[in-house]
Amino acid sequence: MRTSKLAIFHGPGQPLSLETVAIPALRSGEILVRNEYTTLCRSDLNTYSGKRKEKVPTILGHEIIGTIEEFGPGAPGKDCRGSELRRGNRVTWAIYASNPDSALSRVGIPQKGDGVFKYGHEQVLPNQTLHGGLAQYCILRPHTPVIRINALIPLSVMALINCAVATVSGALRIAGTVKDCNMVIAGAGMLGVVACAMSRCLAARRIIAVDIDDARLATAKKFGADLTLNARTMDRKFAECVAELIPGEGVTVALDFSGIPETMEALISVLSVGGTAVLVGATFPQRALEINAEQLIRRVLTIKGLHNYNAEDLVTAVEFMEQNHDRLPFSKLVCDQFDLDSVDEAFQFGMDPAVYRVGVRIGQGNKE
Repeated sequence: MRTSKLAIFHGPGQPLSLETVAIPALRSGEILVRNEYTTLCRSDLNTYSGKRKEKVPTILGHEIIGTIEEFGPGAPGKDCRGSELRRGNRVTWAIYASNPDSALSRVGIPQKGDGVFKYGHEQVLPNQTLHGGLAQYCILRPHTPVIRINALIPLSVMALINCAVATVSGALRIAGTVKDCNMVIAGAGMLGVVACAMSRCLAARRIIAVDIDDARLATAKKFGADLTLNARTMDRKFAECVAELIPGEGVTVALDFSGIPETMEALISVLSVGGTAVLVGATFPQRALEINAEQLIRRVLTIKGLHNYNAEDLVTAVEFMEQNHDRLPFSKLVCDQFDLDSVDEAFQFGMDPAVYRVGVRIGQGNKE
């Protein structure tokens, strides 16, 4: 009997319990992956602290990288790029499994389709285990977008692809073209830093990074930001500070990864005529935004929200990292010193706002 160790989250304020479960026989369309590495996303940390809610018990962790161990009957033989999938291939996969024939999947929003299954977010049930990153194995359900990784990328960097990088990819897709555009990116955490890097590769004109921490703003500059603005220490209105940074020019695209209502309102206020704001960071309960409808109408603004991403965005994220992982110091943003046995320490360490990502190395299960 094969088994897998896993760390189970029971609720805020409770230590994760290390348990061992049997690996079930694979059903039709499933793929068994041996998890190698998981990074703790900010949403994992918010769940751990109680800022956001999940059904418990659950297996947290959805920024995962692993290798294919076994194929169930009828499992896909090719990935999203048409490459053959074989045992031993290192793969990443989407945060979701979703019916491609659902109405929302057909319009490009599979992550919100009927009956969607989300890795790192599902409840542990007797017949439903091994669906998160903090376990030695993960079972990929049918209709999960899977991509074989072809480049020699550090595990800590590969793990970022299927949440942080893919989400930014989706935000830039729905923002429209950013080439030759002035951009404001609020929140210089992992997603904001990735957004600076991807926007630079897409030839944005000027990228203004906004945060309340000078060290994070300095990091944003290393990843492509041209200008920075500390929202905590500015001595004038936000719009005046932005105008001073790009005199005589406007802001076409604003991306928010902060999730702070005041920041989102400020971003919308600085958009020039025809501008677009994409809101990504507000994934936890908060107050309603105050928006001036007259200005929204007169300036012909567009406001969009994005939660997760689609398969197209995941492919873009993989290709971006394959092409840029050795050019940009992503590995320096991941604290790489934890394993399943020290997973509570990993969460506690990651609660520090100065930490971009905490990595958890995953060991192999037992075979009898």
